[in-house]
Amino acid sequence: MYVKTTKRENKSGTVRYLHLAHNEWDPVKGRAVPKVLFTFGREDDLDRDAVKRLVASLSRLLEPGDTLASTAAGDLEFVSSVPFGGAYVLDHLWRQLRIDKIVGRVGQPKRGRRRDMTVTERVLFSLVANRALAPSSKLAAADWITHDVHIDGLAATDDDACYRAMDWLHEVTDDLEKQVFDEVANLLNLEVDLLFFDTTSTYFELEEADQPVARDDRGRPLAEDHTPAGDDGEPADQSGFRTFGKSKDSRDDLPQIVIGMAVTRDGIPVRVWSWPGNTGDQKLIRQVKDDMRDWTLSKIVWVTDRGFSSERNRRYLRQGTGAYIIGEKLRSGSPEVKAALSRQGRYGEIAGNMRVKEVRISDTERFVICHNPEAAIRDQHIRQQLVAQLTALIENTDQLSEFKRGELRGRIADNPGLNRYLRTTPAGKLRLDTAKIKAEENLDGKYLLRCSDPHLSAEDIALGYKQLLEVERGWRDMKQIIDLRPVYHRLEERIRAHVILCWLALLLIRITETTTGATWPTARRELDRLHLGTFTGPTGLFRQVTALTKPQTDLLTKLSIPAPKQIVALEPTPR
Repeated sequence: MYVKTTKRENKSGTVRYLHLAHNEWDPVKGRAVPKVLFTFGREDDLDRDAVKRLVASLSRLLEPGDTLASTAAGDLEFVSSVPFGGAYVLDHLWRQLRIDKIVGRVGQPKRGRRRDMTVTERVLFSLVANRALAPSSKLAAADWITHDVHIDGLAATDDDACYRAMDWLHEVTDDLEKQVFDEVANLLNLEVDLLFFDTTSTYFELEEADQPVARDDRGRPLAEDHTPAGDDGEPADQSGFRTFGKSKDSRDDLPQIVIGMAVTRDGIPVRVWSWPGNTGDQKLIRQVKDDMRDWTLSKIVWVTDRGFSSERNRRYLRQGTGAYIIGEKLRSGSPEVKAALSRQGRYGEIAGNMRVKEVRISDTERFVICHNPEAAIRDQHIRQQLVAQLTALIENTDQLSEFKRGELRGRIADNPGLNRYLRTTPAGKLRLDTAKIKAEENLDGKYLLRCSDPHLSAEDIALGYKQLLEVERGWRDMKQIIDLRPVYHRLEERIRAHVILCWLALLLIRITETTTGATWPTARRELDRLHLGTFTGPTGLFRQVTALTKPQTDLLTKLSIPAPKQIVALEPTPR
C-alpha cells in the first residue's frame, strides 16, 4: 500500500491529487496495475489532522513494535546517541558565572591585537566538564569530547589543544581565580565572613622525587636568572614539586604535592593552592591569608583545624581586621589547654546535639569547650575495646624474660591507640596506665576551640568550626567524584593547571548541589539520561534531544536553566 499522486491540468495550472492505492496483478496486461482504495482529494486542501487520526486509528490494530516500524521513515537512518544533559547544565552554569567572558579577557596583551580565545575557552570548559562527568586523562578526554558527548561550539578536539589550553590556564590562574570569585559572589550572594581552610595531599606513582629547584616563599620555581635567595636574604628553598612529605593518604613512600582550598560556609570553593609535597601546614596559612587579602574582602574569620594552631600563625591571622577559629590539640599538654579543661562551669545546649562552655584564660583569645554526648559514648566504647585488647596482651607477661617483654613492648609501641594506655615500671614490667585512662575519660566527646573574634557567640564559634566538614567533603569529592588522582602529568605547570580544572569542576558541582538540594551523583545520573540523537536522510542531517522527564525538568527549573531546543542542529545536504 502506498500514496499515489495524480496530476490534472485546469485553468489555474497543474493540480495534484493524493490517493491511497495498492498494486494488483492484471492477468490480461501481464503486469501489476495500481488500484485506488481511497482518495484524499487535492494535495493543497489535504486535511492533515484527519490523516493523523486515520493513522492513529489503524496503529491500534498493530503491536507497539510494529506500529513504530510502520510509522518510521524508511529512508531515515539513526546514526548515534550521546549523553547531553550533564554538559548542557554545566555549560549554562559556566556562562551564568561568566567564565566564558573571563577567559576571553584575562591574559590579553595591554597593547596590540587581542587574541581570539573562543577555541581555548571551549576546550577549557570541556576539560572541566570531563572532570565532573567522566574523569580521565587529557588524551582520553579529547576522545570523549570528540565522540562521547555534545559540547556546544566544539565538535572535536585533540590532546595537543587540551595541553595548550592548560598551559594558558597556568599563566593566568591568579587573575582568573579572582574574577571567578567576584562573579560567584555576585551570583550567589555569598557570605564570606567565614572562610574554611584545609589542606590535603595527592601522591604520584614515582620511584624518585622531582629534581630540586630554587623556590620562592609561595613554593613557585624561581627564574633561572634569579638570585637564589628568599625575601629575607636567606638561601631560597630547594625542593622538587613532586617530592616526599607527610602524606594524608598514608603513602609516605611516594612523592606527593600539597593542595589547599578555601571554602565558604555554604561549601562553595573560592580558591585553591598547590605547593611542593614537603611543605608544612604551618607555613601555608600565612601565604593563604596574604593571597586573600589581595582580594580586598571585608573582614574574614579563618576557620582551620589543629594543624595550623601555632603561635606564629595565630599572631599572623590577627593582623589587620582578620580573626580566626582554630581547633586546639587537647593532648598537647600546653598550660592554656590544662587551664581551659580545669575551669568549672555549666555547658549550654546548642543545635546539632552539642554542648558548649566558654572559659576565660586570656585577654586576646577566647576558648570554647565543645562536648558531643554521642561522640563521648563512641570514644568510651573505643577506649574500652583498646584497654581490653591491651589487658589481654600484657597478661602474664611478668613471667617472660626481659628480652621477650621488650619485643612485646616494641609491637605495642607501633600501635598508638594501645600504646597510649601502657606504662612500664622501673623494673620493666608492663602495666595499664590507669591515670592516663582516667584522664582520657575526661576528654570523651570534647574538643577545644580558640577564637580571636570578640563578637562571635560561643554557639557561632562552635557551629562555625563544625562547618569545617565542608572542606573535608570537598576533598572527598575531589578524590572520589572528580578523580583528582591519578594525575597524568609530569610538568609542574600542567599539574598545577590540572588542580585548577578540578577546582572549577567542584565549583560547578557545588552550585548545582546547593541550588537543587540533590547530590551531584544523583543529578548527574538523571541528566545523563537526556540524550542527543543524530539522524541522517536524503535531505541532510539533524540532531534531536530526547523528551525531558519530570526529574530533568525539575532540575533545570531549580537551576533557572531553559529547556534545550528539541532540534539542536540541521545540516541540509549540499546541492
